[in-house]
Amino acid sequence: MCGLAGIFHGDANARADAGILRAMCDAIAHRGPDGYGVWEGGAVALGHRRLSIIDIAGSPQPMASSDGRAMLVFNGEIYNYRQLRAELIAQGARFHTDGDSEVILAAYQRWGVDCVERLSGMFAFALYDLERREMLLARDRLGVKPLFLAQLPDGSTIFASELKGLLAHPGLERRVDPLAIEDYLTWGYVPDHRSILAGVWKLPAAHVLVLRHGAPVPAPRPYWDVSFADRATGSEADLQAELAGLIEDCVTSRMVADVPLGAFLSGGVDSSAVVAMMARHSAGPVKTCSIGFDVKALDETGYASMVAQRYATDHATRMVSPDDFEAVDALAAMFDEPFADASALPTWRVCQLAREHVTVALSGDGADEAFAGYRRHRFLYGEDRVRGVLPSAWRRPIFGLAGRLYPKADWAPRPLRARTTLLSLAGSSAQAYAGAVAVTGPVLRERLYSADFLRERGDYRAEAPFIAMMEAAPARSGLDRAQYADLKFWLPGDILTKVDRASMAVGLEAREPLLDHRLIEFAARLPEPMRIRGMQGKWLMKQAMRPNLPDDILFRPKQGFVTPIAQWFRGPLSGEALRIGQGGALAATGWFDKEAIASAAKAHVVGASDHSRLLWQLLQLDRSLTNLGLA
Repeated sequence: MCGLAGIFHGDANARADAGILRAMCDAIAHRGPDGYGVWEGGAVALGHRRLSIIDIAGSPQPMASSDGRAMLVFNGEIYNYRQLRAELIAQGARFHTDGDSEVILAAYQRWGVDCVERLSGMFAFALYDLERREMLLARDRLGVKPLFLAQLPDGSTIFASELKGLLAHPGLERRVDPLAIEDYLTWGYVPDHRSILAGVWKLPAAHVLVLRHGAPVPAPRPYWDVSFADRATGSEADLQAELAGLIEDCVTSRMVADVPLGAFLSGGVDSSAVVAMMARHSAGPVKTCSIGFDVKALDETGYASMVAQRYATDHATRMVSPDDFEAVDALAAMFDEPFADASALPTWRVCQLAREHVTVALSGDGADEAFAGYRRHRFLYGEDRVRGVLPSAWRRPIFGLAGRLYPKADWAPRPLRARTTLLSLAGSSAQAYAGAVAVTGPVLRERLYSADFLRERGDYRAEAPFIAMMEAAPARSGLDRAQYADLKFWLPGDILTKVDRASMAVGLEAREPLLDHRLIEFAARLPEPMRIRGMQGKWLMKQAMRPNLPDDILFRPKQGFVTPIAQWFRGPLSGEALRIGQGGALAATGWFDKEAIASAAKAHVVGASDHSRLLWQLLQLDRSLTNLGLA
C-alpha cells in the first residue's frame, strides 16, 4: 500500500516542478513510510511513497517498463499478479522483480489501456507512456483506492492519493464548492462526483482517464460495471456451495504478503467469515484485533472473543471511551474533506491496534452492500411489495396524508417510526431509499441553512444524483437498484474512504476480500429470496457459512460498528454539543442559522430528539474547515 502524486502539463514543452512534486509526496508520507521516489520527464513528473508489502527490496517506484517505454506509480495490490505474470511470461515477457508493480507495466505493454480489465485487486495508478506521450490514470472496480485530481490555471493536471497531496501545490485554489456542503450535510461525506474544493474531483471507481499533451482533459471512461439485471438459475445447494468456495478463494488470494498479516474481527458475520477462512489456510494462529465501547449496548467484544476462541486466534482488544473525543482534530487532518461517519474513530483505533502486531489486515467490508445486509434493504424490500400492489396515484395521497398526520418519533427505532414508513410508501422506491441512506433530510437541511446559502445552493438537491443512479441502474427491482447505488455511491464515498484513510494514517494495509469483483458479480445475480428471506439479510451467505460459524454469530441482530455519540453528546460531551456552530470556523462561513443549530443541540442534550449524527456532522465540518484553512 502506498501513496502517489503527479504533475502532467498539457504543454509538452513545459517543465514540471520536481520541488513541488516532492512537497506533494511529503504531504502523504504516512501512506508510504518505507520508501520514496521521484521521476522527472520534462512536462511530467511522478512521485511515490511506498509501504513495502510484497517483494520488499525489489520493487521500488517509480518503476520503468522492461523496454523503458513507460513509467509507473502504483497504490494498491494486484491479487492475481502471479497468474498474470505466468501468462505474460508464456507470451514472451521478461521480469526483473517478484512484485505486482512490474506485472502492471508488462500487462500495459501487452494489452494497452485494456490491461485494467485483466487486473483483480485494489489499485490506483498513473502510467506515463513516453512513446505515445500520454498518461493513463486508473482506479479499481469498487473504488478501494482513491485518486484526487485538479486542473490548474497553468495548464497542468495534478493528482494525488489524498487531497492533502494536492493542497501542497501552491497553484491550487482553495475555494469551497457550495454544492459539496449540500452533499456533505445530506450524506455525511462528500461523494465521489464532487470534492469539498471547487475544481478538485475524484477519478470514479472502475474508470480510466487518458491525458494527452495539447488536448483538453477528456471525460473518464468506464471499464467495468456490475449488473443486477440477470438471475442465477442454479439450485440453492449449488449456489451455496459455489459461494462458500468463492469466499474462501477471495480470502486466500489476499493472504499473500512478505510482512505480518492479520484481520479485523468485530464479531459480526462478515469479519468472522473472513477469519474462519484465514484460520483454515494459516500456518499459525491468525492475529485478530477488536475494538469495544464503554456503552454496553453497543459493545461487540464478547462476540469477537467467541470467534477468536473458536479459531484459537492471537486476539487483541482495546476499548474506546468518551476521552477519544480529543482525537476529533486528528480525524479532520486524516480525512481532509469533512467526513462524519462516526465509526471512523473506532476504525482508526482498531487500525492503530492492528499496526502494533501486523502490517496487513483483512476486513469484512463489502458483504452488506453485495448481499443485502443492511436493515434499510429489508425495509425497502417490504415497502416495495406494497408499492407493487397499490399504484402511485393511490399511494401518494393516502400514505402522504397519513405520514404527515402521524406523530414524529425520530427517537424511536426505525420499525416503530410509522411516520417514516408511511412517508416512504408515498414516494417512489428510489426516493424512499435515498431518504433512508441520507443522514440529514431535506426538511431539516432547509431549516439549518442561512438565506444566503440557500440562494448560493440554488435548485440543486443532493439526493438527485443518487436517485438518478438508482433509476438508471442495470437492475430488475427496487432492491437491485438500492444495492447498485450502495456499491457505486455509498461504498466508495463512505465505507472505503473511512478504511483507507484510517489504515493509511498508521501505515497499515487493509484488504477487503469480500469486495472481490467476482464475488460482487455473483451476489448481483442472486434471486432476491437468496439475499433476503424472512426479513433476514445476507441469507445465502449465512447459509454458506453455517459449517464454519455458530448461529449465535450468524443470526443475531446486525449491530454494526456503531460509535455511541448520542450518549456522549448527552453526557460528557454535552457542553461541546451546545457550542457547535456558535463560534469558530463554522459560524464564520455564514452558511448556517446559528439559532437553528442551537435549537437542535438543546433538543438532543435534553433527550427530546436524537440529533447526534447532525451534531457530529457539524462538528467535523467545523474542524475540517479549520484544518484546510478555508474559514
